[in-house]
Amino acid sequence: MYARVIERIMDGAIAGVLWGFRIGVVLLVVVGSALTIGSGRHSAETWLALVVSGVVVGSIYALIALGYTMVYGILRLINFAHGEIFMAGTFGGYFVATLLAGIGFLNLNPLTSIISVVVMLAGAMVVSVTLALLVERIAYRPLRNAPRLVPLISAIGASFFLQYMFRGFFGPGIYAYPTVSILDAQVPLGLEGFRMKWIDVLVIVSALVMMAGLFFFTQRTRAGTAIRAVSEDKATAALMGIDVNRAIVMTFAIGAAMAGAAGVLYGLIFRQVYFFTGFVPGIKAFTAAVLGGIGNIPGAMLGGIFLGQVEGVGPTLFLSGLGVPSPNQLRDVIAFTMLVLVLIFRPSGILGERVAHRA
Repeated sequence: MYARVIERIMDGAIAGVLWGFRIGVVLLVVVGSALTIGSGRHSAETWLALVVSGVVVGSIYALIALGYTMVYGILRLINFAHGEIFMAGTFGGYFVATLLAGIGFLNLNPLTSIISVVVMLAGAMVVSVTLALLVERIAYRPLRNAPRLVPLISAIGASFFLQYMFRGFFGPGIYAYPTVSILDAQVPLGLEGFRMKWIDVLVIVSALVMMAGLFFFTQRTRAGTAIRAVSEDKATAALMGIDVNRAIVMTFAIGAAMAGAAGVLYGLIFRQVYFFTGFVPGIKAFTAAVLGGIGNIPGAMLGGIFLGQVEGVGPTLFLSGLGVPSPNQLRDVIAFTMLVLVLIFRPSGILGERVAHRA
């Protein structure tokens, strides 16, 4: 009797703390936003620049998140090595760009620059897909029928192995991405105080095209239907004549290709790559996949854009009105706080549990 009373008191205290946290964060967001907007310290051009920045970063997160969510959808496995697949693509794009810059092709004229970017994307995708298929064959396939904790540990091990393999091959130093001059030029929008580069346009358009292509592939093609069938029920899909192994391999390949392309876009924006490059973007992309509803492809896309906006606009909107100096330095705090809030209010993610099982 006494123990049950203590347990109820503890449950009530925990529930009170959680509700206090929710109310405190919501009040912080509402009051901070009202004070920031009311102060008028930021111009419309500044807000537009922050929104565009958020869309650009969110597009990269969305491309990476697709790999997390597709693998989870078909294997119920969180592929922690996916961040390193992204990092490998960034390295692949770097070496292709360095080669093209060395022979004077990268910035010879606008046409060669465009061709170079396409070649960089293709090279990065090949590197990432090759590595992902090796990881699937060596680290995951032998453990497919093991308890879920076993492949999870294998994924963490694969992540560390790839990180330190790249460190062993290329050292701990940071490599500077070659500059593609045409992408640094300003887009002639004619808006005073607002500037947008062609690299921003490239990232947004590339992400939209790839995500639309992936959605069409999974919804309108036989291979996509096979992947969705395997994600629903492997045994039944096999009885219907679907090659389960082929569908799983295809899932890893598609997710890795998206991550490789995201690696090149990331390198062109942030101009650097090293063995640890995949860690933070990988964690953010995983966050985006969870925000959208892990296992759901549209959810991963939506989660990436949402997280990018929270990172891009959130710090300035929520904190600058409260007098917090350099609010952009707290963007990671804002992003992960939003993740906690979404998981508290809606544990299945933004798109909800009803569709979360459909990959």
